[in-house]
Amino acid sequence: MIKITPERRFWLIELLANWEGRITCGHLQHYFQLGRQQASKVINQYQDAYCDQLIYCASAKSYLPTTGFKPEFISSDVAEYLNWISGQSTHLLQTDDKYQLAHAILSPPARNVSPHIMRPLVHAMRQGERLEVDYDAVNHPDRSGRIIVPIRFVNTGRRWHLRAWCEKAQAYRDFVLSRLHGEPTTEGKYLSALPADTAWETEITLRIKPDPRLTEAQQAALIHDYGMHNGELQLRTRAALAHYLLQEMQINIKMLDGNPVAQQLILANYQEVTPWLFT
Repeated sequence: MIKITPERRFWLIELLANWEGRITCGHLQHYFQLGRQQASKVINQYQDAYCDQLIYCASAKSYLPTTGFKPEFISSDVAEYLNWISGQSTHLLQTDDKYQLAHAILSPPARNVSPHIMRPLVHAMRQGERLEVDYDAVNHPDRSGRIIVPIRFVNTGRRWHLRAWCEKAQAYRDFVLSRLHGEPTTEGKYLSALPADTAWETEITLRIKPDPRLTEAQQAALIHDYGMHNGELQLRTRAALAHYLLQEMQINIKMLDGNPVAQQLILANYQEVTPWLFT
């Protein structure tokens, strides 16, 4: 049986306080299967060990992070929180060290995302609210303000995005979290039904094959590597995520690399899926 240590409970307290802006006994009851009295005791133990980190707000019935909140158990990388809420983190279910095998994990640089940005996003997503945000798009680097309705967080492999309805574009857009600035402000609830997110709801198949310019032996190595059937790999994905998946597999859809060994894989049904790819 895996032992849940005080440190792991403290980790969750800090994770929710930092990124969602509050922690309650109910959170600990739910995630650790504790009684209310025991959950309250855990929060008190945290406060005793790390004073001036949390303050109780009677109106919200929650413990809020203080202005001087400095986490001891979590990192400043928003991916830690997003991986946890998406079920990709096993932080609370780690086994004893004696069961660990030697391994290494590549750690790309953390994206700069402030809790002051994340907290309104999480709140708006749960409450169905509109937000005014300040976004710094690369193709329009003017930090233009826009009103959005946050829908979901999306991990594209390289970074985390916010998928939201954008009133300015009158379409669903993906916003890179680290390109949001300032603090989003609420514009109230979205009163009418949002249009269907067709790109999200539509599933397509990407047909991936070895670059035909490779030798038969080279192609055979790739077929084995990816477990291809009849010389191709068929990947089902949401249309909205197709381009990200191709980027993650380093498949260039605009031009072939001059070196087929560098190219390796191609998209065989480009014409079929091109309406869903970014122009």
